[in-house]
Amino acid sequence: MLSVEGAGLGASEGRQEALAELKEQLRTLRVRRRLSMTALPLRAGLGRTTVSQALNGTGMPSEATVVALAAALKTDAEPLLRLRARALPPTARVATADDADADSVSVTDPQTRFENWYRRYLEQRYGQLSVIGLDLSRPERACWPLDAAYLSLELAAPVRGVGPVDSRGGIAAGPGGGGLEVRVERAEQALAGQRRTLVRGLAGSGKTTLLQWLAVSTARRSLPPELAHLEGCLPFVLPLRTLVRRGELPAPHEYLTAVGCPRDGAQPTGWADQALIDGRALLLIDGLDEVPQAQRAKTRQWLRELLAAYPQAAYLVTTRPSAVPEGWLADGGFTELTVRPMSTRDVAVFVTRWHTAAASNATTDQERAHLATLEETLKDTVRSQRDLARLTTTPLLCALVCALHRDRRGHLPHGRMALYEAALSMLMHRRDRERDIEAPEGLSLTEHQSVQLLQRLAYWLIRNGQTELDHDTARALVDDALPAMPHIAQQADADGVLTHLLARSGLLRQPTAETIDFVHRTFQDYLGAKAAIEARDIPLLVRHAHDDQWEDVLRMAVAHARPHERASLLRRLITRGDRTPKHRTRLHLLATACLEHATELDPAVRDDVQQRAAALLPPRSDEEALTLSAVGPVILDLLPGPEGLEDDEAEAVVSTVGHIGGDVALTVMKKFRASTNFSVQSRLHAAWSNFDTEDYAREVLAHVPGAPYVRVRSAEQLSVLRHLRTPIRVVFTGNFTSGEITSAIRPEELQRLEAFQNSALENLGFLQAYTSLTDITFNQCRNVADLTPLAATPVTSLSLYKCEAARIDGLRDLTRLTSLALDLKLPHRTLEALPVGAELTSLWLGVLSCKHLHTLEGVTRWPNLTYLNLCGPLDGLSQISALPELSRLMLQARAGVATLAEIPPAPQINELLLGRWEAEDDLAMVARALPQLKKLTIYCFHAPRQVDLTPLRGMADLAITIHQADEVLGTEHFPPGAITRKPRPRT
Repeated sequence: MLSVEGAGLGASEGRQEALAELKEQLRTLRVRRRLSMTALPLRAGLGRTTVSQALNGTGMPSEATVVALAAALKTDAEPLLRLRARALPPTARVATADDADADSVSVTDPQTRFENWYRRYLEQRYGQLSVIGLDLSRPERACWPLDAAYLSLELAAPVRGVGPVDSRGGIAAGPGGGGLEVRVERAEQALAGQRRTLVRGLAGSGKTTLLQWLAVSTARRSLPPELAHLEGCLPFVLPLRTLVRRGELPAPHEYLTAVGCPRDGAQPTGWADQALIDGRALLLIDGLDEVPQAQRAKTRQWLRELLAAYPQAAYLVTTRPSAVPEGWLADGGFTELTVRPMSTRDVAVFVTRWHTAAASNATTDQERAHLATLEETLKDTVRSQRDLARLTTTPLLCALVCALHRDRRGHLPHGRMALYEAALSMLMHRRDRERDIEAPEGLSLTEHQSVQLLQRLAYWLIRNGQTELDHDTARALVDDALPAMPHIAQQADADGVLTHLLARSGLLRQPTAETIDFVHRTFQDYLGAKAAIEARDIPLLVRHAHDDQWEDVLRMAVAHARPHERASLLRRLITRGDRTPKHRTRLHLLATACLEHATELDPAVRDDVQQRAAALLPPRSDEEALTLSAVGPVILDLLPGPEGLEDDEAEAVVSTVGHIGGDVALTVMKKFRASTNFSVQSRLHAAWSNFDTEDYAREVLAHVPGAPYVRVRSAEQLSVLRHLRTPIRVVFTGNFTSGEITSAIRPEELQRLEAFQNSALENLGFLQAYTSLTDITFNQCRNVADLTPLAATPVTSLSLYKCEAARIDGLRDLTRLTSLALDLKLPHRTLEALPVGAELTSLWLGVLSCKHLHTLEGVTRWPNLTYLNLCGPLDGLSQISALPELSRLMLQARAGVATLAEIPPAPQINELLLGRWEAEDDLAMVARALPQLKKLTIYCFHAPRQVDLTPLRGMADLAITIHQADEVLGTEHFPPGAITRKPRPRT
């Protein structure tokens, strides 16, 4: 007879076997149906991470995931669901209000019992997504399980300040390089290893959904492998829109109370505090942009205090892009990520999921068949109509388009404002009217009456800098309107009218019993802008125009306004910009952005607006380019060139256009395709992902002169690679296999290959066929291990960044190497022991390499070194002066000016690049250590950005280039032309 312990062990093994069998069956079906890991998520309407976890992960797939996969694999779901049921532990069931003590039998510790309940509570509270327009006749059915609805969007992070230096002396614009380059990854990869993150994204871009997904996945312990550093964490979802209404922002023991958790009083004393101290807490702080501007400094201080008190906890904060400046939380160690617009593939996946969700609520086979037809029609329409494709860049707009397409039986409005207007009509009344639903609450309102009431609520929120209002205030606002609306007052009082708007308008919701808000900020801004124009509050609009929370309100107000109101609004806007230097750029660019919605406008006013924009043009830096691109496609008409532009201006113009993307931007990019400026060419290639793949390749990239270099991020880009001019340098980002690479590039042509974030590459033997390949980079390629096949290639330059499996003993056979870059954990403590059998002239040691080496001793084994790049502090720096041929030195990342204090005078070095600038840096060290210096380059990537050149005043022949400095002192000690600032200051 089995003991209790043995029986438990046997049951556990049985559950594991059932789970393993379920996953094996799913994998077998995928192979049998010949579906790739790209095609299966698309067909199932699931995220790639969700599918990968279901087939290969250790966690339990949800019931919705199994059903969706079964449908995609064309098999009966029941056997799979039975296997899933066998794999569930006996106590696994949906948490209900009666489950407070569900674990009391097996768990005696009150804290653990409460924590288990809390995890189930989070899964239930955030495990559903509301999907706009999913079922307008039954609002309670307009939701979909998070597992099926969540779409992993792309996040972009700037990559700057650490990387090899290009042939022109600047930081190379490649993976790990600087300048314009950004790293674009799916959310799971972008967040990998991050403990403090600020995510920026436009309204409706999916920021809140990302937080919901993280909360649920962390609560149920089903995070993807990339986010293993958050495994076991307790998530706390803190929506700032709700918290700021309480007055003081909450302390840890108040988190559950602040968000309306019904069992806040049951939490053990000190429970949240201890989780934060132990580093087991994940704070998901949503909506910095929804904090009134006057309270943001206070909010920042609240965050600072949290970071100081709980440095081990994990933090993720979201905001609209322009709500807080770049680097707002940089001193707290936050990484900044930006939600990218949805790609064509993302839109296709979203459309499929939306229609799948709608079909699950359908009551007849005929309706389900009709939805399937609408899905295919809409996909074709989005692909064929460029204007519509530009609209469907966020999940919110995608949902609106899906709902309108269904509601209008396959017909869609044109333009952003027309889309919103049609959406309001659809959500408020048309659906009820067409289904003969009359006065369901005993109250009948016309569409105009509903809009008038909703405008009052929206405008109150905007004027007061709020995104939600309490029930009493909402009732009072409705009550104030009723005397002027006797037809409504005869039918119901303010409570009845407010109840009707909540139930039937489709625009309002109650996040808690006491609060009311709009289903999305976009609708609030649209209606508030309409109310402002009708109230003739143009001065009020202009007075708040510098506030990012009013940005969309201003743009929509211009669209709502009549021609004379529009002219007055824009004239006042540019006049205020003229008088207010602090906000001038923002106000003038906002006026320019508003022109997009000014369908009829006094030509003189339009000219005035365009003249103000011209003062900001052409841009001279990537930062200015990013600011201008936020204005939207209207800025394209104002961008000059390519004739008459300085190099930095041409680079920034191309960067601006590349950020905007789309059909109109393509015509501007074509003007620059003949440029021979390497930086312009780099930006042309970097922008490929923001345009139609084939059109951009054919009309732009194929015409770039010289030896082109191409970035490939998708299978679609790979498929057109052969149609381009022979590429000699290709950067592959993502899991491209050796077969895919060899099929795309002819062996005799490729000279430089970079593989970035590639787990598919293992055997490097395929590179032996590339007889011209001299430069190879592997960046975050975790399965690249054996380097010996490279000995049979002509490679002279090799870079290895964060390739943890790489066995560097293979370097011994690469006798042709002249350039080596290493940023990985080294098994040797000195350079003397490094197994390099070649005579190097260039050496780059990254942060990880410096950390493991500790010393530069042994560097003299390469007496012909002409270039040395150090990314961290090392002992033995005196060895630098013993390198007779060393002419170029770069210090970056964790190595800065202070490093020079340990170097004896090295007169052979005539060029220094400083990739890290600190407030306390003293250039006197440069003058002492490098007395014969002829060229100095300083990168001020982070604040403070003040550089004092006075200590170098005796070096009259020195040419100095300074990037990103806000202020440069001591310039009077140098002759004209000796100092170059990038971007060039505007007079």
